[in-house]
Amino acid sequence: MLARVLKVGLLAGLLAGLAIALLQQATTTPLIRIAETYENVSAAKPAATAAADHHDGGHVHEHGEGWKPEDGLPRFFFTTIATVATAVGISFLLLAAMLVSGTAIDRQSSLAWALAGFVAAGLAPAAGLSPELPGGGGGDLAGRQIWWIGTAFATAAALWLFLRTDKLVVRLAAIVLLALPHLIGAPQPHAFESKVPAELAAHFTALSLVVQGLLWVVVGVGVGLFWPRFAPKASA
Repeated sequence: MLARVLKVGLLAGLLAGLAIALLQQATTTPLIRIAETYENVSAAKPAATAAADHHDGGHVHEHGEGWKPEDGLPRFFFTTIATVATAVGISFLLLAAMLVSGTAIDRQSSLAWALAGFVAAGLAPAAGLSPELPGGGGGDLAGRQIWWIGTAFATAAALWLFLRTDKLVVRLAAIVLLALPHLIGAPQPHAFESKVPAELAAHFTALSLVVQGLLWVVVGVGVGLFWPRFAPKASA
């Protein structure tokens, strides 16, 4: 069983990661490059002005600082590595969840679980913390990470409760759990400042969610296709 999980998870993740990396190269990567030009212009301001631009309610934004790969092939290579690693992680997550739940793994069920995973880890957190371009304003990093993790887990649990039972009380509790992170609210910056145009940021947010959704879908389809192919052969 373990060998089967490893083969399916790695193969589905690798193929999905490579496909989505190519899609990113044509969609979100160009927008990131454009955003970095705005960030670089801001960084070229006099030191005093740049320092003021990077402070937001006592928090210092660190977009653009530190090492990053050069444009062209190096950037594509590292982006591909990161995307493949993410896809493999999603593959193992889907397999683990479906095996623990006792769900039969086929194309329909794995796709349904992948869509639920995207809702929990993509759409729900994006309702409070949308994907950001370099140079965008943001709240406290640790607070955002905690809120994102809590929202993903709460949404996953709510979907599980709502879809796995027909009891009215349980479903009402699931709805409350689904709404709770958004009632609490995600950490927001004290002042909404961004170095990139709003239209560019909105376009990036929409494309990022589409690409993320496709990543989950392709992984789900891959898991459903490869799992039966690596089934143990019946002994003669």
